[in-house]
Amino acid sequence: GAVCLALGWACWKMYLGRTEMEAYHRRFSMQVLGCSLYMSRPQEALPVLEANLALCRRSWSWDDNFTRGVQGNLASCLDHLGRHEESLVIRREIYAGFVATLGVSHPDSILGGCNLAGTLMDQPGLRGEAITLLRDLLPVARKSLGADPGRHIGP
Repeated sequence: GAVCLALGWACWKMYLGRTEMEAYHRRFSMQVLGCSLYMSRPQEALPVLEANLALCRRSWSWDDNFTRGVQGNLASCLDHLGRHEESLVIRREIYAGFVATLGVSHPDSILGGCNLAGTLMDQPGLRGEAITLLRDLLPVARKSLGADPGRHIGP
């Protein structure tokens, strides 16, 4: 709520004037601000999250998995704003990237697939694709994640 938003603005103001060489701190301050705005004012969060993604692509171009996390925040904001088609493009890119680099059984790939399925469910006519994806992911997730109560899938 309000405290998170105040912290987000404080982080942003502290690192706003820093150079690109200090991109690590700028990136995280933008992340805190974008995520705190997303909770209460997603329309205002969108340009912050887009700028954060651009900064990540410039400063962490070598770390696709790191950038995918930032893309996920942007996709969530787009979903929240009802811009499901745009979110779907990003979610597909994230999932495909995780599977290509980490394999289908990696927890990040499984989460990316579940997030993609959630976005597919919001699209009329794509629910069948979501169900197929989840049916494919469920046995992989059960095998990969095991019976850990914090990660349990299914009954």
